[in-house]
Amino acid sequence: MKRKICVVTGTRAEYGLLYWLMRSIVAEKTLELQLIVTGMHLSPEFGLTYKEIEKEFKINKKIEILLSSDTPIAISKSMGLAQISFAEAYDELKPDLVIVLGDRYEIFSAASAATIARIPIAHLHGGETTEGAYDEAMRHSITKMSHLHFVATEVYRKRVIQLGEDPLRVFNVGGLGIENIKRLELLSKEAFEKSIDFKLAKKNILVTFHPVTLENTTAQQQFQELLDAIDKLEETHIIFTKANSDTDGRIINQMIDAYVSQNPHKAIGFTSLGQLRYLSALQFMDAMVGNSSSGLLEAPSFKIGTINIGDRQKGRIKAFSIIDCEPTRQSLKEAFDKLYSITFQEHLKMVANPYGDGCASQEILKIVASVDLKNIVKKTFYDLDSMQ
Repeated sequence: MKRKICVVTGTRAEYGLLYWLMRSIVAEKTLELQLIVTGMHLSPEFGLTYKEIEKEFKINKKIEILLSSDTPIAISKSMGLAQISFAEAYDELKPDLVIVLGDRYEIFSAASAATIARIPIAHLHGGETTEGAYDEAMRHSITKMSHLHFVATEVYRKRVIQLGEDPLRVFNVGGLGIENIKRLELLSKEAFEKSIDFKLAKKNILVTFHPVTLENTTAQQQFQELLDAIDKLEETHIIFTKANSDTDGRIINQMIDAYVSQNPHKAIGFTSLGQLRYLSALQFMDAMVGNSSSGLLEAPSFKIGTINIGDRQKGRIKAFSIIDCEPTRQSLKEAFDKLYSITFQEHLKMVANPYGDGCASQEILKIVASVDLKNIVKKTFYDLDSMQ
């Protein structure tokens, strides 16, 4: 009898990271993939990206949770609706193992429902820190609800163990994003420009900026500072990808639309580029600008700079291609000056991505296919002091 592996995805970025693992599960004769799609995938506002997923995989359940607001109240209500719906989905699908990735609120709800249903959970990309977002608390909570842990670096492995998890169930497999870069056939410059109906310039940047969710009402002010800074760049074209469904994300997206409409000769915006176009874009950029984890996890593999703004990614391991700056025009100007300096551009040629070799999905597959799941939900707290 096949082992039923239920994968949960709620965002475009997360789906891209899970893609090769899901392909591997489908190809493995001893496993059956169950796929639950939720969150932004099902929202017209965020591009109905479930349609792209359906081209590749069978979706077993679609769980609608997003309300027509991104306030703290609306997000809390979405979490409650998600927990109810995931409980019903698990009862119907009866998975042997649930796989979740990262730290978002819908993933917290998916893990909570699995915990109550006594279904083992495998968590990907745990042990990381993002001190500027409430995702930080979500991620570590999901770690404590999970039974198998697949992390991106040895530092993150140690942090998961520090949280009391058994070292024998914590595996450093590297970052999933690198695998996409290695395995996808990326678009040529001409094909990429045709796919987005936009010509690149002498200089190009990709901008992705999300709200810093542990700060109150800073999204508009911070993003305006960023827009003011990039507006001063010469001979530069800007590709925006829009914010997630976090608190105040809609404010940022409205500002992107306004900027693009006023500057169509040099800027273009997308709700979702999709994994292929997104990674293809990075080949031709001078930098990724904003506060997305992709600037730390994937951009270094293209030997381009990342201008990392503010505290959203504070605490994550970074390559030396990352330029940290404050969300102010002056700090951003200094970051761009450094980016385009001769010394920094020479250093970029030697940058190495600290997130592994791009073989994560195969390592994960071996373990989820063979691990003994009997009684795995009963965990013993691994106390560091008692083990010394």
